[in-house]
Amino acid sequence: MVSFLFAGAQTPTASKKYQAKAPKTQPFGKEAFEKTDKTIVRWTGNAGFLINSHGTTLMVDPLLKDFDMPVLIDYPIAPKDVPHLDAVLITHSDNDHFSIPTNKDLAPHTKEFHSTVYVDSLMKNLGWNSFGHGIGDIFKVGKNVSVKLSPADHQWQNAYKGAANRFFKKEDCTGFLITTPEGTIWAQGDSKLMPEHLTMTPPDAILFDFSDSEWHFTLAGAVEIANAYPNTPLLLSHWGTVDAPDFAPFNGDPEKLKTRIINPGRIVILAPGEPYELKKLKSK
Repeated sequence: MVSFLFAGAQTPTASKKYQAKAPKTQPFGKEAFEKTDKTIVRWTGNAGFLINSHGTTLMVDPLLKDFDMPVLIDYPIAPKDVPHLDAVLITHSDNDHFSIPTNKDLAPHTKEFHSTVYVDSLMKNLGWNSFGHGIGDIFKVGKNVSVKLSPADHQWQNAYKGAANRFFKKEDCTGFLITTPEGTIWAQGDSKLMPEHLTMTPPDAILFDFSDSEWHFTLAGAVEIANAYPNTPLLLSHWGTVDAPDFAPFNGDPEKLKTRIINPGRIVILAPGEPYELKKLKSK
């Protein structure tokens, strides 16, 4: 695994002081993992989410402890307090998405870990019950959730000498299209904008990355994605969590997004831990 600190390395803007911060955390406990007749999504900070679909529980890119940069939020749950998970999905190896301290605590209570073939090799070295997949592969989680790997392009390590001891491929990173009885959730992962991102069947919710980093969609690219799916709710992620006002991957501002997209009322600014009920779009 490689540290995130090189990722999207850009020249800091000395005059930038303001950073948008997430709303006050709403802690949750074992009730968030109990069987339900709905699909409930909770943002857990940065790019992490908990999804409970009719009692099938999975986390995407959980970061719940011991990050190597200062954070602005209280985590909504400690990983040791998570009672059970059917799966953990990891988009790529950067340590704000693949948090080894978090996942070590989750592993005893997690049935399966899923990621790319490369990240799977890292997880197998740690002794976890993990599975690696190619882009476009589909797998099941529980009885009522299926997951398809979507393309991503986040090979920042290749641009910085000393950032890694291997050459990174596009397929080392991924997003996830998560299909539930209430609709499809697109967990984007970190990526540059790709043509494939603009031509999908409209998701019923997007776990939306809107940071203005050259190794992410950029703000303009995020707006392009948002406007390609003008009715899809955007559950904002990768913002308001890490104390880095001069570091583009972490300092997205929802107010800048609101003025640029079609139908800005669909922006969903969740507090860490706050539940969101997934519903199918009325028309696609």
